[in-house]
Amino acid sequence: MGKASVHEELLPKQDRLLLKQIRLKTQEHNLNNVTRTRAYFEFYQYHPEIHWAFLGHMVSRNGGFNMTDLKGEFLTRLLSKKERNSFFSFLERGNWLIFQDAYPQFLLYRESLTVHKPLFYLFPYLNISTFMETIWNHFWQNHDTYILTMALIVNEQSYLEKRVVQNPQYKKEVFNKLEFKLQDLLSFNQILFPYGNKKMVGQTLHQFGSVNERILLGKRLYAVLYQDREIFEGVVEWAKSHPHTGSRKDYWPDVFNHVNEGVPGLAYQLRLKSCRLRPGERKIFSPNLESAWKNRSHPEAEKGDWFLDWRVVDYLKEDNESYDGEIKNEYCKTLERLELAALAKKAISILD
Repeated sequence: MGKASVHEELLPKQDRLLLKQIRLKTQEHNLNNVTRTRAYFEFYQYHPEIHWAFLGHMVSRNGGFNMTDLKGEFLTRLLSKKERNSFFSFLERGNWLIFQDAYPQFLLYRESLTVHKPLFYLFPYLNISTFMETIWNHFWQNHDTYILTMALIVNEQSYLEKRVVQNPQYKKEVFNKLEFKLQDLLSFNQILFPYGNKKMVGQTLHQFGSVNERILLGKRLYAVLYQDREIFEGVVEWAKSHPHTGSRKDYWPDVFNHVNEGVPGLAYQLRLKSCRLRPGERKIFSPNLESAWKNRSHPEAEKGDWFLDWRVVDYLKEDNESYDGEIKNEYCKTLERLELAALAKKAISILD
């Protein structure tokens, strides 16, 4: 969680104790994508007024799917082991950073409710942006869930920008690689919100490298999740009845399995047609996260407040646009393109 501020010893004892508890609790839940994703949902169930907690839970699920894809059926054929490790480090660092910034905010909000007074003045001791201190105080007074959600989206994506997206190591190992462009071309940046019987809504991100695009994606995802009561309730029910494992089997057990049904060394055969397995074909391997990747220990989060330009407040305005969130057809096409790419790996290798 980072070192204590040099001025922390001047705080009252109860504040110092609270900060210590928050750091420990955050560390406890920040072990891997599964523990983080669960913690967001548990918090949301007690505090449904904090919409970002549920949005963050669902987006974090998708982060876990992307992590396990790196050990799944297709990307093990398309990427080298070194490339897959670089991709995982990139995804894991972002997931870890967002949690260690967002979750302490939630815990301080919870404690504020307990003591019946805002405690957001403690944000600087947890290296949380002054922007969020202002926004949480505004929420305490006005209970404006939309502004708080938009602010959290802006905060988390801005927080990631220098620490991950502009990080020279990830630029070299991830962004400058053909495979990252390949993922972009294959639209394998789809965020899926399953509900009901094999239904799903979502959105696609095409330019991960653009902070503006990531913030606008967050706004669209929030609209897709919250604008239709039936969809929203369906996604919440689905989340309750499907604990996150990281395997895509969570939402599509007809197509994916967390157990590899394949025979080692056997040439890949096309198995998908119109988003269904061909008759008699085995399921696509999508492992559980905790069996695919070991927990990583992280260096301390880089210091510094991203909030330098007041114009980010423009993102807090309501755009009142409606999004249908239809994504299943696009996602099916993506799977089929990935399957063809895995089959044609030799053709892709020529581009290396």
